[in-house]
Amino acid sequence: WRLIVAHFNHQLRGRSSDADERLVKRTAKKVGLPFVAGRANVKKFAREQKLSLEMAARKLRHDFLAKEAAKRKIRRIALAHHGDDQVELFFLRLLRGAGSEGLAGMKWQSPSPANPKLQLVRPLLDQTKSALAAYAVEMRVPFREDASNAQLDMQRNRIRHELIPWLRKRHQPALERVILRQMELLGAESEFVTAAAKAWLEAKGENFDKLHISVQRRCLQLQMQQLGLAADFETIEQLRLVANQPICVASSQSDFTQHATRNTQQPIAVQRDASGIITIHQSAAPKFAQDSLKVRLQGTGGEILFENARIHWTRRKTANGTFRAPLRGVNCEIFDAAKVGKDVILRHWQPGDRFQPIGMEKDVKLQDFFTNQKVPRVKRHELLLGTTVSGEIFWAEGLRIGERFKLDKKSGHGLKWRWERLC
Repeated sequence: WRLIVAHFNHQLRGRSSDADERLVKRTAKKVGLPFVAGRANVKKFAREQKLSLEMAARKLRHDFLAKEAAKRKIRRIALAHHGDDQVELFFLRLLRGAGSEGLAGMKWQSPSPANPKLQLVRPLLDQTKSALAAYAVEMRVPFREDASNAQLDMQRNRIRHELIPWLRKRHQPALERVILRQMELLGAESEFVTAAAKAWLEAKGENFDKLHISVQRRCLQLQMQQLGLAADFETIEQLRLVANQPICVASSQSDFTQHATRNTQQPIAVQRDASGIITIHQSAAPKFAQDSLKVRLQGTGGEILFENARIHWTRRKTANGTFRAPLRGVNCEIFDAAKVGKDVILRHWQPGDRFQPIGMEKDVKLQDFFTNQKVPRVKRHELLLGTTVSGEIFWAEGLRIGERFKLDKKSGHGLKWRWERLC
């Protein structure tokens, strides 16, 4: 083998990031391996490209690795993902609603997202982090811990430090082994469905409606990915259930290669025909909807109809002297009725909107919140908002409630808010 050590400095932790780079360089020199480094201002790139910090770092890192590998005519890039990463990724994707393909986790070998001609390999996927750390100590290889790994404001870190230890202690001592086995099972089943979908597409088969539901979904998902378009569950289901009806979708933010010239700001309308083939129908730029409805919440309950949504609300007195945070239901939230007020306004997202989601210390631009929550651009214009008469947002459909409107020990009445889409 001809090995070269490559290190990318994301410049996210100042001197600590630079110290990481120096350590890798010294260690490579010590074992007699060539070393190459790259660096970029990830925060600036994320801001300019309107990407999440994680997505921006991933793109810059893979671009660097692919460029250096191609320059040296190296065909494989070895990454250091290990078994603990796989388990964390399983829960991360589970909580985001991923299907079997996502829950199967990382593959031992896959194409580089920056250059499909290069292969990524992950030789350490069957090793735990503790085993790797013990080996490094035994072989006297110095290593550094990324300090940001301990910050609990990141979901992956909360999964690592809170969820997994709790599940291991209270429910399954062999959690990692069980989850890795589950990922193996899901991966094999996912590969079978993908193979069936590809075979049907290559044969330009007919009778789409007679395919198994899982194969239908994968056929549509593969076509959307080839077009560089977002393939979330709701979009796939709309396409699967109804033929010859255009729907708006967003370009995929994770698309770095063949569709890099597509304007990710511009939503696109697509439709599938009766044979299951997806075509781009037309460009469709969403506009900020100006419709709004002012409602007075009179009495102890009622119903509100706004556009294609029905909202049921009830006002109830909270138990004196006791408090327990309500469990969130499906399409259901509970607010402090007094803080919301008797008059509310229902509307859509408008330029300049700011929102303080529950759990955050200060308000943020609603647009930035959508980006962090990975809400597709076109769907941002469809979501309903509830505001007070002064314009403060207390409800963002399907997302978090406003921090100021949560129930607490001083709350006298709760406002139960349940909604459903009519079409």
